[in-house]
Amino acid sequence: MTATLETQAPRRRRLGRLSESRNGLGFLFMLPAAIFLLFFLTYPLGLGVWLGFTDTKIGRPGIFVGLENYQWLFDDPVFWLAVFNTIFYTAFASIAKFALGLWLALLLNRHLPFKNFFRAIILLPWVVPTVLSAMAFWWIFDSQFSIISWTLMQLGIINQPINFLGDPWNARWSVIAANIWRGIPFVAISLLAGLQTIPQSLNEAAAIDGATSWQRFTKVTLPLLTPIIAVVMTFSVLFTFTDFQLIYVLTRGGPVNATHLMATLSFQRAIPGGQLGEGAAIAVAMIPFLLAAILFSFFGLQRRRWQQGND
Repeated sequence: MTATLETQAPRRRRLGRLSESRNGLGFLFMLPAAIFLLFFLTYPLGLGVWLGFTDTKIGRPGIFVGLENYQWLFDDPVFWLAVFNTIFYTAFASIAKFALGLWLALLLNRHLPFKNFFRAIILLPWVVPTVLSAMAFWWIFDSQFSIISWTLMQLGIINQPINFLGDPWNARWSVIAANIWRGIPFVAISLLAGLQTIPQSLNEAAAIDGATSWQRFTKVTLPLLTPIIAVVMTFSVLFTFTDFQLIYVLTRGGPVNATHLMATLSFQRAIPGGQLGEGAAIAVAMIPFLLAAILFSFFGLQRRRWQQGND
């Protein structure tokens, strides 16, 4: 009994020191979340990577085939079309969301009447369920009953309805427009929160020194907003690159695979197509692109900290 108490005493002292330490206390609070993420994220990710090296099909366990799935994808033109669509979709939509979101954030940061009301209203496209907004856009882009086509025909600009979702490039631009509409609120509100942290005295001092509004924006506001921009754009790129619901409801990858993203192609090959190994390989092929976006943001933030003289 005495030996047991003697062995428990050092353990209690270590736990006491750990709980009194700032880093130790943070570790204890993060441990439950880390365990949760380890179980619900690491296991599915590991299983997906493993399936990518097998020929598993629905209803039949597969065998290890090595890089056969990836070699097959390398020669698959539909896969490379999906890669092109994903990069084009992500790049154009992310840039447009950033530009419009930044403009909207600067506008809402001014002293405007009912600005709190507008700040709340702007969140609606973001909080509306993706499937619901996608169905609304499906009606807006309908080849016969589109309100856009009807308006343009009433104005005499066009003579017949626009085939938004039936033409490959029209479909690409249509899904990009829908994604931009959904993503602008996230960028705008996040950047607005960053603008609120910038001391107004800095802009006032720059104005007294004779700086124009553009110079105040480029020399004061934008540099101080850079860390927030890096984080917001990282999340925006990740959300856009892995988009699935919007594309699947609007076009399901059509017409002629013109709007297939890597996520939708992975689902199509794995679930309706039954090729779980091939679908997992396509999903795993997305990881290098996502890691590149994360590392770009990380090194951008590190470079910014170095420029500011922080360790």
